[in-house]
Amino acid sequence: MIRAFAAVVFAAITLLYPSFIVAAPAVEASPRPQARPPALADMEFTAARAGHAGFDAWVAGFKRRAAAEGIAAPVLQAAFSGVGYDPDVIRLDRNQAEFSRTLWDYLDSAVSDTRVTNGRAALDRHRTTLAAIERRYGVPAEVVVAVWGLETSYGSFRGSNDVIRSLATLAFDGRRADFFEAQLVAALRILQAGDIDPRSMRGSWAGAMGHTQFMPTSFLDHAVDFTGDGRRDIWGEDPTDALASTAAYLARFGWQTGQPWGVEVVLPDGFDYALTGRAVTRDPDAWARMGVRDTAGRAVPDHGPASILLPAGARGAAFMVFDNFGVIERYNPADAYVIGVGHLSDRIAGGPPIQSAWPRGDRALSFAEREELQARLTRAGFDTQGVDGRIGPNTEAAIRGYQNSAGLIPDGYASLALLERLR
Repeated sequence: MIRAFAAVVFAAITLLYPSFIVAAPAVEASPRPQARPPALADMEFTAARAGHAGFDAWVAGFKRRAAAEGIAAPVLQAAFSGVGYDPDVIRLDRNQAEFSRTLWDYLDSAVSDTRVTNGRAALDRHRTTLAAIERRYGVPAEVVVAVWGLETSYGSFRGSNDVIRSLATLAFDGRRADFFEAQLVAALRILQAGDIDPRSMRGSWAGAMGHTQFMPTSFLDHAVDFTGDGRRDIWGEDPTDALASTAAYLARFGWQTGQPWGVEVVLPDGFDYALTGRAVTRDPDAWARMGVRDTAGRAVPDHGPASILLPAGARGAAFMVFDNFGVIERYNPADAYVIGVGHLSDRIAGGPPIQSAWPRGDRALSFAEREELQARLTRAGFDTQGVDGRIGPNTEAAIRGYQNSAGLIPDGYASLALLERLR
């Protein structure tokens, strides 16, 4: 799911490991706010329904603003013909229950045997096209197919919402008016360019479109007409333009041809876990001198500076990740999503499942527990730089600091056992 925005909470995976919110196994891409208490959400939804009488007046004002930005009157007329307020979009935006899942539960779905089998079939079915895309952009076919697989299950779930109606409803709603109004203007520019007609512009309830779920602004910046028919068609049954646009996007953000996203590794006894995390990079040769090996017992080839990532702490799988990890992160900034895309691409290409065991006895922390963990760490003198329920680099650094002080393995893992120790 293309991220044209950094501050908006993302949809398929909204919080970083070890627990995060998911709406589905990364099938529909759309901005997703943090879960709200049911009573507050219901109250806001009722207010939104009561207030939608002003929608037509808002549309009239928006049309004037869009016209001032160069959108032609016929485009505006066609785009808004029959478009009304959609209360279902507001309900989806407001009432989103929190489902906390561990990384391994997510990967069981994201990289299931069925998804791998279907991915290999998709790769074979579009092999010639994908080879041409890879030659032009340098992004491996299996990586492009993996993004496709996680975003829409290889085109099976592209979204059926009228994008203009959804974006207009969300812009009128006002909570993120500037963002969604910008997306709405971008959608109109797409219509004005002739890439798609209004009624065929379908997508998620929040406006993410096509086989690989581009938001309209990202479409304008990165979509390509790979077929040469004069249209950048990411919506139709032929996925060529969507797949090429995804490759172009990854290439634009620095994909390094020949470099893997990451490699599963085994850490030696006595390894210094303070060296784990994205903030620490070493050449693979340096990691090899410390005893780090791939799962076959070999030194990892030199693909450039790399970090050691422990998404489930010292008791789970370890990965040596390279710059291409960060490139996939530009598509969706959740580490779980990046690992999902990377591992799915490896499996599609014939690679094995993850070899290390996960701590399946652990459960994911709830949002409230993550906030409590951050607050307790900060009170204990290990500042998480805010309490937001997201386990990011600052919280991981605080966890490592506390673990070091307590004589624990400093793996940065936010576990229930750690929270209970802090209580």
